[in-house]
Amino acid sequence: MSENIKFIYKEEYWFISAFINSIKVDISEISQKLENAIKMRISQITKKDAYRPEFADELLNMAKNISLNCQWVECIDNFPYYNENTNKFYNSLGYFYFEVEYYKNNPEKKKLIKSNLIQQIPGIILSELKRESIFSQEEVYFDLESQIFIFATSNNTNPLKIEWTKNKIEEHDKELSYWTVLYSGQWEDYSPKLYRDRVQDNLSNRLSELHFINRNSGFVYMAEDNYERFFDSYMKENVLQSTAKFRAIIFSLREINNSLDYLFLNTHSEALQDIGILEEKIKNLRFLRGVLQNTLSLIYNELDYNRRQHYTSVLKHLITKFDLDNIKERVNNKFNLIYDTMQEIYQRRAEQDQEKTEKALNILNFLLGAGIIADLAGLLMTTFGLSEGDFPAIFLNGLIAIFISSVLVFAFIYYALVKYKIKKKNIRRAVDGVILDGKGNILLIKRKYPPFKDFYALPGGFIEKGESPKQAIMREIKEETNLEVEIVEKIGVYDKPGRDPRGEIHSTAFLCKIIGDISKLKASMDSKDASFTPIMELNHIKFAFDHKQILRDAELIKQD
Repeated sequence: MSENIKFIYKEEYWFISAFINSIKVDISEISQKLENAIKMRISQITKKDAYRPEFADELLNMAKNISLNCQWVECIDNFPYYNENTNKFYNSLGYFYFEVEYYKNNPEKKKLIKSNLIQQIPGIILSELKRESIFSQEEVYFDLESQIFIFATSNNTNPLKIEWTKNKIEEHDKELSYWTVLYSGQWEDYSPKLYRDRVQDNLSNRLSELHFINRNSGFVYMAEDNYERFFDSYMKENVLQSTAKFRAIIFSLREINNSLDYLFLNTHSEALQDIGILEEKIKNLRFLRGVLQNTLSLIYNELDYNRRQHYTSVLKHLITKFDLDNIKERVNNKFNLIYDTMQEIYQRRAEQDQEKTEKALNILNFLLGAGIIADLAGLLMTTFGLSEGDFPAIFLNGLIAIFISSVLVFAFIYYALVKYKIKKKNIRRAVDGVILDGKGNILLIKRKYPPFKDFYALPGGFIEKGESPKQAIMREIKEETNLEVEIVEKIGVYDKPGRDPRGEIHSTAFLCKIIGDISKLKASMDSKDASFTPIMELNHIKFAFDHKQILRDAELIKQD
């Protein structure tokens, strides 16, 4: 029977990948703001925040005895990322790096920390970031789809000085596996195979150390003397920061992939706008892909030329663990798909526009190229027996010149109108409804698809052919919410350039009231939710498009 072992907690490190707009913000101020906000949330932790009731007391004690500081680490400074969902621009890719330690000056208390307690506070912080962003979307865009990465460390065990041979790792695989995968729960009825799978990738080449890296957490054990000598000088840079950098790269690739998905869907949407806008967006994404490929090339060069066996083992492990090659392949395939789709649309629109333009040009060709007007003048001269110098001939030629000028002006005006209609065709018209229930609440929908996925919006949609704006708003509200309304008044027309990332879309907003049964409220398949929200809470909600401005104009939100 194997002897039980216990790892003694030392400290931990957290990473949150993000994009930052360093043009608009001071990065050091942002880091301090994030640190302060997290400390404030930790100070408000109660027993209800524990993910299992039996851990509530330990959670409160850890929250009261946490040391935490935050800084921004930049991975790529020239990274002009435009978020298609939020319609915001960022220029720097990196991660927020946290140094965290519980019971910093109390070694005896550290001995009581179990691995299943470490995930609790990062989980609470992530939920807080999802619930209400600490920053405006123009400042920071966090990776909120992934867990906060936790790198836990230990520099002591009980019993002491174990030599970590393969047999020893297998002997203690259960306790060790709880530290190597922090977020997946630690249940007594896990199978022995799961424990073995978790501990098969020890990256250390020393018998006195253990190095494990997984998708959302890592664990490093180093004997105390090694920890003092090598952790800050080697492990932080070559293991912890390499992991954080890979996570940021994976985050950026995922966001590029999401943007390509959005653009592809937009090519098949009724809101498809200017092809040139889409081409520019794809060009920017292609540039970002190139920047990432250049960054990764430097990493692959390390694999080719660096002779530090442990470091190259870590890099290879990260490439595999984060499934980097498959993600890159999916992004490249999506680029190819959208290129093919764009070419088809571009050709189809070019043919339509060319057909309309040729109709206008044919008039000019018919009037000028065929010589009809000149032939008409000669026929009149012959009929009336006039010669070039006669006064009647001069008078007749003057009339013909005036006629020709008039025809030319008409032809060019017609041609210009055709070109204007081609341009105007790219403007789509929409409607939005501010719907009140008479009890201090407003009807909002939660968007299911980009742009502004998961943001709140006013019910509305595009005006169909032959509809008036008033007819459209009543139809759209019925389709989106299953409610009957009547229009109280028009709020305004919203046509500011850039208000909608899909292109030039002009919207007319109406104030409406419900005239049917309010209990029939039901979200459409295109929305995640449709519900009434107290007007007093509108200032704290993230709105899509310029809907917050519409609410200001409707005097439901005070001006900033």
